[in-house]
Parts: sequence; structure tokens; C-alpha cells
Amino acid sequence: MNKICIVYTHHKLGDLIWQLPYIKAISQHHQTNIDLVVREKTQAQNILKDLKHINQIFYNDFRKGLLYWVDLKLNYSERSQKLLKINSINVENKYPNLEIDVESLKKNNSDLLVDGKKIAFGVDSFEDYKMWYEEDFIKLADLLFEKKLFNYIYLVCSPEKSHIAKKIITESNKDYFIDCSNKDLQGVILAIKNSDFFLGNNSGPLNLAAALGIKSFGLIANDPVSELKYSKIIPIVPKDYVDNVWHRYRNGMKNLKPDEVFNQVIENL
Repeated sequence: MNKICIVYTHHKLGDLIWQLPYIKAISQHHQTNIDLVVREKTQAQNILKDLKHINQIFYNDFRKGLLYWVDLKLNYSERSQKLLKINSINVENKYPNLEIDVESLKKNNSDLLVDGKKIAFGVDSFEDYKMWYEEDFIKLADLLFEKKLFNYIYLVCSPEKSHIAKKIITESNKDYFIDCSNKDLQGVILAIKNSDFFLGNNSGPLNLAAALGIKSFGLIANDPVSELKYSKIIPIVPKDYVDNVWHRYRNGMKNLKPDEVFNQVIENL
């Protein structure tokens, strides 16, 4: 086989990261680098450029209205595992891993290179019901600061939801927050790689942090934590949490109390 092209149509960064082990497995099985076609919103040309088994990355917006069958009993990783098993392709490591040349990211993001201990909060999500509340991030930061666990906190969120980072900064009245909402994924990656740990909502940056090898805590209250079983993410769930249940209202995230989150972070550092 001379050429392989993998087409992945989903727009979410986190979902693409889940597929990295299987893209690599296909490349290894056929002993050839692959081409990748994805949506531009994933910024894959920036974040996957250092993966040696990927040859070229193309962007395509894809037409809406395409229909395809999926096994709804399986999560994204398990569907890919099933597909590869049918084709007798072995997967050596099911955990996403992302290699990045961090030095190449510093030139355009020198404002992120501050002295002192840094951690990162992922404060937004594509789905609002997955987002912990701003006041709870503020309370958690106060508790972590009392333990002298950081000098600065990177606030990671998309430009579309920059108001979340700005609200945290304004209402906290603290100068240790660094707003990363104006950064592209290369800047976000630099912030994450400079952090001692990442804590955030179940969204793309959380999956990104885990794939980058940074200790990552995921705030899970409204969706199944079992979906993270092929990830190095450390889930933090409320008391009396029930797995494999989906809730589509943000208020459920209030079941995660800042002091309980704090205690679970301390136990796992």
C-alpha cells in the first residue's frame, strides 16, 4: 500500500485527540505515513505537525447532511478499536499521546513565559452544561494559593467565551490569573506545557493536556466518567455521582464543591 488518507469529520479538538492512538496504529500496521483530512476548527496543522507518522494535513469543512451508522453502545475510542480489530490492526497503546516541539511555540507567545510556579484552569467548553461555575474556580484558586501551589494560573478558554476568563479575573480581584482566551492552540499548548498541572471542564483542552503528559484533573458531573477510561485524565466527580448518565443542564456542575475538588487535587499531587 503506497498511500493512506484518514478522514475525520468531527470539529471538536478533544474528539480528534481520542483518535490519535488509532491513527498511529494504522500507520504502524501498514508501515507508511498517513495523510489526514479534518476540519480547520481542530487546528490540526498546528498541533499535529510534529507527529512523525503523519505526512500531510488537509482542511475540509465537509457538507452537512451526511449520514453514517455508529454503534451507540460504544464510546469514540471503543468504536475505533472495533474498526481496527475487524481489520486485524493491533493497537499498542490506547492512550492518546501528543509530541510537540515547545521551543517553536515561544516566539509568538513570550507573554506567557513568566517566572514562578504555574498551573492551568480550563474554564470553558463547547457544551455549556459541562462548565463549572466561575465563582467555584475562584474559590478553588484561593484554596490552592493558600497552599502555595502556584504563582500564576493560566485561564484557558476559546475566544468565543473569553467573557468567562474576564469574569473570573474581575470578580476575583486577583492579579495571578493570566487570560489565554486570545491565544490560538499553539499558545494554549505552551501554557499547558508550562504548568505543573491542569484542571478543567471535560473539553478539548483537558484531553489536550493529558495527551501532552501533564497531570490533568477533569471536572465531571453531567456526563459519564467511564468515557475517560482510555485517558490519563484524573476524574473529579461529586459525592453520590452516578456513571453513564447524561444531564444537559449546567446547574448539575454545582454538585462539585470547591473544597471537595481541592481535597481530591491534593490527594493526587
